[in-house]
Amino acid sequence: MTATQTTHAVVSREEWLQARKVLLQQEKAHTRQRDELSRKRRELPWVVVEEDYLFDGPEGSVKLSDLFSGRTQLLIYHFMFGPDWMEGCPSCSLVADNIDGALVHLGNRDATLVMVSRAPIDQIEAFRKRMGWHCPWVSSYGNNFNRDYHVSFPKNEIEKGEVYYNFGLNRFPSEEAPGLSVFYKDDAGAIFHTYSTYARGLEGLVGTYDLLDMMPKGRDEDGLTFTMAWVRHHDRYPEATRSAGEACCHSTQRS
Repeated sequence: MTATQTTHAVVSREEWLQARKVLLQQEKAHTRQRDELSRKRRELPWVVVEEDYLFDGPEGSVKLSDLFSGRTQLLIYHFMFGPDWMEGCPSCSLVADNIDGALVHLGNRDATLVMVSRAPIDQIEAFRKRMGWHCPWVSSYGNNFNRDYHVSFPKNEIEKGEVYYNFGLNRFPSEEAPGLSVFYKDDAGAIFHTYSTYARGLEGLVGTYDLLDMMPKGRDEDGLTFTMAWVRHHDRYPEATRSAGEACCHSTQRS
């Protein structure tokens, strides 16, 4: 088989169109099911947040209530970055790459997005600047926020083989885990926890996966040691890979 040959069926345009229309109906059904799940998510009951957690921010201490920045809705991405880590998690960094551009749009829909990690704020700020992100990011090192929302685990729990993650006891290889939690603040200043999701529930934050899912090779992760083993910090990919898009654009402009 030559490099240009494929094991895929190759058909006429008319046959392709017929197969594509069949798949389109399945895609539409999936979209309607997703809309229904989103509706049910919004109808979940809420829990009052009793503690106005105190975080370390780049300009000093900030409370959970401050993180709303005058809006009623707050999304917190639990970014894996432990107190003794040299840099943040590559997979969480992929999430941050995908959500950073959404900040201004969320702000215009009464929603604020903040990242929270247990790393000291100086480490967080240095890494955030290295990555070029604009997303607000605070440290929960001095409070129990990560434990209360089940994204940080003592080493003795990990050594026992199971931690409480993703709403049940599971094996997890790290003292830090990813997650997303959503909060609402009413006119009286009361704060409510409305939703949390973990593990593959976070895939909706990664637009890169949506793009890969439309490609012939898909995510191409089956032969990896774990699904996201291919992910690197965006400044750690080979230079040729990182500059490919820019080179393509420049080539188009010159033509």
